[in-house]
Amino acid sequence: MIRDLPVDLRPRERMIYAGAGALSTAELLAIILRMGGRGENVIRMAERLLSQFGGLAGLAQASHDELCQVHGIGEAKATQIKAALELGRRLLATAPYERPQVRSPADVANLLMLEMSLLEQEHLRAVLLDTRNVVIRVINVYTGNLNTAVVRVGEVFREAIRANCASIIVVHNHPSGDPTPSPEDVRVTEQLVEAGRLLDIDVLDHLVIGRNRYVSLKERGLGFR
Repeated sequence: MIRDLPVDLRPRERMIYAGAGALSTAELLAIILRMGGRGENVIRMAERLLSQFGGLAGLAQASHDELCQVHGIGEAKATQIKAALELGRRLLATAPYERPQVRSPADVANLLMLEMSLLEQEHLRAVLLDTRNVVIRVINVYTGNLNTAVVRVGEVFREAIRANCASIIVVHNHPSGDPTPSPEDVRVTEQLVEAGRLLDIDVLDHLVIGRNRYVSLKERGLGFR
Protein backbone atom coordinates (compact mmCIF):
# COMPACT_ATOMS: atom_id res chain seq x y z
CA MET A 1 0.00 0.00 0.00
CA ILE A 2 1.03 3.65 -0.37
CA ARG A 3 1.32 4.04 3.40
CA ASP A 4 3.97 1.28 3.47
CA LEU A 5 6.35 3.55 1.52
CA PRO A 6 8.70 6.01 3.29
CA VAL A 7 6.89 9.31 3.85
CA ASP A 8 9.07 11.20 1.37
CA LEU A 9 8.24 8.64 -1.34
CA ARG A 10 4.48 8.55 -0.81
CA PRO A 11 2.94 10.11 -3.94
CA ARG A 12 -0.26 11.17 -2.18
CA GLU A 13 1.62 13.16 0.46
CA ARG A 14 3.95 14.64 -2.18
CA MET A 15 0.94 15.71 -4.22
CA ILE A 16 -0.60 17.47 -1.21
CA TYR A 17 2.45 19.61 -0.44
CA ALA A 18 4.05 19.92 -3.90
CA GLY A 19 1.08 19.75 -6.26
CA ALA A 20 0.12 17.24 -8.95
CA GLY A 21 2.53 18.78 -11.46
CA ALA A 22 5.50 17.74 -9.34
CA LEU A 23 4.65 14.04 -9.58
CA SER A 24 5.82 11.65 -12.27
CA THR A 25 3.31 9.77 -14.41
CA ALA A 26 4.08 6.61 -12.43
CA GLU A 27 3.39 8.40 -9.14
CA LEU A 28 0.05 9.72 -10.38
CA LEU A 29 -0.88 6.24 -11.56
CA ALA A 30 0.17 4.83 -8.18
CA ILE A 31 -2.36 7.11 -6.46
CA ILE A 32 -5.09 5.68 -8.67
CA LEU A 33 -3.96 2.08 -8.04
CA ARG A 34 -3.67 2.70 -4.26
CA MET A 35 -2.12 -0.72 -3.49
CA GLY A 36 0.69 -2.78 -4.94
CA GLY A 37 0.92 -6.56 -4.97
CA ARG A 38 2.79 -9.26 -3.12
CA GLY A 39 6.46 -8.28 -3.06
CA GLU A 40 5.87 -5.17 -5.18
CA ASN A 41 5.04 -1.69 -3.96
CA VAL A 42 2.48 0.38 -5.79
CA ILE A 43 5.00 2.66 -7.54
CA ARG A 44 6.84 -0.36 -8.95
CA MET A 45 3.51 -1.71 -10.17
CA ALA A 46 2.69 1.60 -11.85
CA GLU A 47 6.12 1.70 -13.52
CA ARG A 48 5.66 -1.88 -14.75
CA LEU A 49 2.24 -1.07 -16.20
CA LEU A 50 3.54 1.96 -18.07
CA SER A 51 6.50 -0.01 -19.39
CA GLN A 52 4.36 -2.95 -20.49
CA PHE A 53 1.95 -0.78 -22.49
CA GLY A 54 4.55 1.63 -23.85
CA GLY A 55 3.62 4.66 -21.78
CA LEU A 56 0.45 6.55 -21.00
CA ALA A 57 -0.89 6.56 -24.58
CA GLY A 58 -0.57 2.79 -24.81
CA LEU A 59 -2.18 2.35 -21.41
CA ALA A 60 -5.10 4.52 -22.54
CA GLN A 61 -5.66 2.26 -25.55
CA ALA A 62 -5.56 -0.96 -23.54
CA SER A 63 -8.91 -2.65 -23.06
CA HIS A 64 -10.34 -3.57 -19.68
CA ASP A 65 -9.63 -7.26 -20.39
CA GLU A 66 -6.02 -6.53 -21.37
CA LEU A 67 -5.48 -4.68 -18.11
CA CYS A 68 -7.01 -7.52 -16.10
CA GLN A 69 -4.52 -9.94 -17.67
CA VAL A 70 -1.60 -8.04 -16.12
CA HIS A 71 -0.23 -9.65 -12.96
CA GLY A 72 -1.58 -7.82 -9.92
CA ILE A 73 -4.27 -5.91 -11.80
CA GLY A 74 -7.75 -7.20 -11.09
CA GLU A 75 -11.21 -5.95 -11.99
CA ALA A 76 -11.10 -3.12 -9.45
CA LYS A 77 -7.73 -1.68 -10.49
CA ALA A 78 -8.54 -2.03 -14.20
CA THR A 79 -11.81 -0.18 -13.66
CA GLN A 80 -10.07 2.59 -11.69
CA ILE A 81 -7.51 3.06 -14.48
CA LYS A 82 -10.13 3.15 -17.25
CA ALA A 83 -12.31 5.59 -15.29
CA ALA A 84 -9.42 8.00 -14.69
CA LEU A 85 -8.32 7.91 -18.33
CA GLU A 86 -11.88 8.42 -19.55
CA LEU A 87 -12.22 11.52 -17.35
CA GLY A 88 -9.06 12.90 -18.95
CA ARG A 89 -10.35 12.13 -22.44
CA ARG A 90 -13.67 13.84 -21.73
CA LEU A 91 -11.88 16.90 -20.42
CA LEU A 92 -9.97 17.12 -23.71
CA ALA A 93 -13.20 16.73 -25.65
CA THR A 94 -14.98 19.52 -23.78
CA ALA A 95 -12.10 21.95 -23.23
CA PRO A 96 -12.81 25.37 -24.76
CA TYR A 97 -10.53 26.47 -27.55
CA GLU A 98 -10.08 29.51 -29.71
CA ARG A 99 -11.59 29.12 -33.14
CA PRO A 100 -8.54 28.27 -35.22
CA GLN A 101 -8.11 28.86 -38.91
CA VAL A 102 -7.39 25.74 -40.93
CA ARG A 103 -4.55 26.19 -43.40
CA SER A 104 -3.44 22.58 -43.75
CA PRO A 105 -4.39 19.03 -42.73
CA ALA A 106 -1.90 19.35 -39.87
CA ASP A 107 -4.03 22.12 -38.33
CA VAL A 108 -7.01 19.76 -38.11
CA ALA A 109 -4.86 16.91 -36.84
CA ASN A 110 -3.44 19.14 -34.10
CA LEU A 111 -6.96 20.07 -33.09
CA LEU A 112 -8.30 16.52 -32.75
CA MET A 113 -5.49 13.98 -32.66
CA LEU A 114 -4.71 13.94 -28.95
CA GLU A 115 -8.28 13.16 -27.97
CA MET A 116 -9.34 10.99 -30.93
CA SER A 117 -6.23 8.80 -30.84
CA LEU A 118 -7.39 7.52 -27.43
CA LEU A 119 -10.87 6.46 -28.54
CA GLU A 120 -11.57 2.72 -28.41
CA GLN A 121 -14.26 2.83 -31.13
CA GLU A 122 -14.29 4.50 -34.51
CA HIS A 123 -15.80 7.98 -34.41
CA LEU A 124 -16.67 10.05 -37.47
CA ARG A 125 -16.51 13.80 -36.91
CA ALA A 126 -17.01 16.82 -39.11
CA VAL A 127 -15.12 20.08 -38.70
CA LEU A 128 -17.43 22.88 -39.86
CA LEU A 129 -15.67 25.85 -41.47
CA ASP A 130 -16.71 29.34 -42.51
CA THR A 131 -15.66 31.11 -45.72
CA ARG A 132 -12.23 31.93 -44.21
CA ASN A 133 -11.68 28.31 -43.14
CA VAL A 134 -12.14 29.28 -39.49
CA VAL A 135 -13.59 26.48 -37.37
CA ILE A 136 -17.24 27.06 -36.47
CA ARG A 137 -17.48 23.89 -34.41
CA VAL A 138 -16.70 20.17 -34.45
CA ILE A 139 -19.58 17.70 -34.44
CA ASN A 140 -19.65 13.97 -33.76
CA VAL A 141 -21.58 12.35 -36.59
CA TYR A 142 -21.28 8.63 -36.02
CA THR A 143 -19.76 6.04 -33.70
CA GLY A 144 -18.97 2.54 -34.97
CA ASN A 145 -17.30 0.89 -37.93
CA LEU A 146 -17.11 3.28 -40.87
CA ASN A 147 -18.73 1.92 -44.00
CA THR A 148 -21.09 3.12 -46.68
CA ALA A 149 -23.90 0.92 -45.41
CA VAL A 150 -24.21 2.71 -42.07
CA VAL A 151 -22.91 6.24 -42.66
CA ARG A 152 -25.85 8.38 -43.73
CA VAL A 153 -24.65 11.29 -45.81
CA GLY A 154 -27.54 13.43 -44.55
CA GLU A 155 -26.30 13.11 -40.97
CA VAL A 156 -22.92 14.50 -41.97
CA PHE A 157 -24.37 17.55 -43.70
CA ARG A 158 -27.41 18.29 -41.52
CA GLU A 159 -25.49 20.34 -38.95
CA ALA A 160 -23.33 21.84 -41.69
CA ILE A 161 -26.44 23.25 -43.35
CA ARG A 162 -27.80 24.53 -40.03
CA ALA A 163 -24.50 26.25 -39.29
CA ASN A 164 -24.47 27.78 -42.77
CA CYS A 165 -20.89 26.64 -43.16
CA ALA A 166 -18.94 26.96 -46.39
CA SER A 167 -17.00 23.73 -46.15
CA ILE A 168 -16.26 20.75 -43.95
CA ILE A 169 -13.37 18.45 -43.17
CA VAL A 170 -14.28 14.90 -42.19
CA VAL A 171 -12.17 13.12 -39.58
CA HIS A 172 -12.33 9.61 -38.19
CA ASN A 173 -10.01 7.46 -36.10
CA HIS A 174 -8.63 3.95 -36.40
CA PRO A 175 -8.49 2.44 -32.88
CA SER A 176 -5.81 0.02 -34.13
CA GLY A 177 -3.42 2.97 -34.25
CA ASP A 178 -2.70 2.48 -37.97
CA PRO A 179 -4.11 5.44 -39.96
CA THR A 180 -3.79 3.76 -43.36
CA PRO A 181 -7.11 4.41 -45.20
CA SER A 182 -9.15 1.33 -46.04
CA PRO A 183 -11.02 0.85 -49.34
CA GLU A 184 -14.23 1.55 -47.39
CA ASP A 185 -12.77 4.84 -46.13
CA VAL A 186 -12.17 5.84 -49.74
CA ARG A 187 -15.73 4.89 -50.78
CA VAL A 188 -17.22 6.90 -47.91
CA THR A 189 -15.07 9.86 -48.96
CA GLU A 190 -16.28 9.64 -52.56
CA GLN A 191 -19.91 9.67 -51.40
CA LEU A 192 -19.35 12.66 -49.12
CA VAL A 193 -17.48 14.64 -51.77
CA GLU A 194 -20.25 14.06 -54.31
CA ALA A 195 -22.97 15.01 -51.80
CA GLY A 196 -21.03 18.14 -50.90
CA ARG A 197 -20.96 19.21 -54.53
CA LEU A 198 -24.74 18.85 -54.77
CA LEU A 199 -25.26 20.84 -51.55
CA ASP A 200 -22.63 23.47 -52.40
CA ILE A 201 -20.62 22.57 -49.29
CA ASP A 202 -17.06 21.67 -50.14
CA VAL A 203 -15.55 18.60 -48.51
CA LEU A 204 -11.97 19.83 -48.24
CA ASP A 205 -10.40 16.69 -46.83
CA HIS A 206 -10.89 13.44 -44.95
CA LEU A 207 -8.35 12.69 -42.24
CA VAL A 208 -7.76 9.30 -40.64
CA ILE A 209 -6.20 9.51 -37.19
CA GLY A 210 -4.10 6.74 -35.68
CA ARG A 211 -1.72 6.70 -32.76
CA ASN A 212 0.24 9.95 -33.03
CA ARG A 213 -0.10 9.79 -36.82
CA TYR A 214 -2.65 10.82 -39.39
CA VAL A 215 -3.29 10.45 -43.12
CA SER A 216 -4.92 13.02 -45.39
CA LEU A 217 -6.91 11.29 -48.12
CA LYS A 218 -6.84 14.52 -50.12
CA GLU A 219 -3.05 14.61 -50.08
CA ARG A 220 -2.94 10.99 -51.21
CA GLY A 221 -5.50 11.57 -53.94
CA LEU A 222 -7.95 9.06 -52.47
CA GLY A 223 -11.65 9.76 -52.92
CA PHE A 224 -11.11 13.23 -54.39
CA ARG A 225 -11.34 13.74 -58.15
